[in-house]
Amino acid sequence: MTIKLNAKLRTDKTPKDSESIAAVVYGPDVKNESISVDYKDFKKVLHEAGESQLIELSVEGEKEKRLVLIHEIQKDPVEDFFLHVDFLQPDLKEETEAEVPLVFEGEAPAVKDLGGTLVKNMSEIEVSALPQNLPHEIKVSLESLKTFEDRILVKDLVLPNNVKATANPEEIVALVAAQENVEEELAAEI
Repeated sequence: MTIKLNAKLRTDKTPKDSESIAAVVYGPDVKNESISVDYKDFKKVLHEAGESQLIELSVEGEKEKRLVLIHEIQKDPVEDFFLHVDFLQPDLKEETEAEVPLVFEGEAPAVKDLGGTLVKNMSEIEVSALPQNLPHEIKVSLESLKTFEDRILVKDLVLPNNVKATANPEEIVALVAAQENVEEELAAEI
């Protein structure tokens, strides 16, 4: 399913309004271009695509559509609204890196049966792949956490074909800590 977003060219004289977000498109062999996108449309696209799915960007007045990734978002720290967006138009023949959210599924037996506390050490992971192969999310089954000694490591994640995690394979993704050890585990992970 292709996620689409419309944009307008932006100049220094383009008036600012609360219904659009200033943005820029850049990439290898691409001239930087100032654009603006509709605020509500961008919010919807961000929810659907995240920062790891290609988006078909149609810039007003251009015949060709661009395939882009949401690369960086600037938000107002007080009001929590979007100020600016950077779209990366990647080379589709070159691998790129992106942060992909982890989605934890199921219940860890050590939580259910032993009364432990689930400790998630990561909420997203950086992966490397061709832009068109980047996953929207990576599912993590908690079923293997049967005891307090069990760990889910980066190397245990089930990644799609042609996608590589760039993190240390021995890094802990999740574990279950005994109730009295939760503070110790959290401090040790940091």
